Amino acid sequence: MFRRSFIPRSLPIHSVRRPQPHRTVVAPPSPNSGPLMYRRADRALPDIPTSYGRWVKTLPIFLAILGASTLAIFNYQKASSSIVNSTLYALRTSPRAREVLGDEIYFRDKFPWIWGEMNQLHGRIDIRFGVKGTKEKGWMRFRSFETQEWSLETEDGKVIQLLEEERSDPFKNSALRAEVKGDNVSSSDNIIE
Repeated sequence: MFRRSFIPRSLPIHSVRRPQPHRTVVAPPSPNSGPLMYRRADRALPDIPTSYGRWVKTLPIFLAILGASTLAIFNYQKASSSIVNSTLYALRTSPRAREVLGDEIYFRDKFPWIWGEMNQLHGRIDIRFGVKGTKEKGWMRFRSFETQEWSLETEDGKVIQLLEEERSDPFKNSALRAEVKGDNVSSSDNIIE
């Protein structure tokens, strides 16, 4: 009781008895200050850079990489399609193409670029890609809704029409030909010649 009489009445009792601990705000680490060995929740946050110079410089590079990657993915999809594989196989087995290009007919480039449209859903195919053999190099073109053009253009500009050969169209379905003739062919007889 004696103690209370000396405390001024304007201050609360608990503030006089126990002083509140006060922590100072710690500055953020500077770029050359070394590793941050401890973290405190009350340290100051670093300044946010307000310049957009880095974005302006890196955005075109990012968009160029994105565009090139997209083109490469779509070209890979074309190059690994059954249409390209079938036309390349038919080119390998064509006597006229073997006469001009030689043996071992394959893509001309290590990473082949397939030019043109390949829309299988609507049946529009118009592709062109480089091929090579042991004798010569050239461009193979295949255009089809029904096979309209299948040609080989050599490097000297000579165009060879491969559909004009004595053998039948290598891309036509034999079951469809049989149905046109009036034969009864089941759908399991879909064999490509």
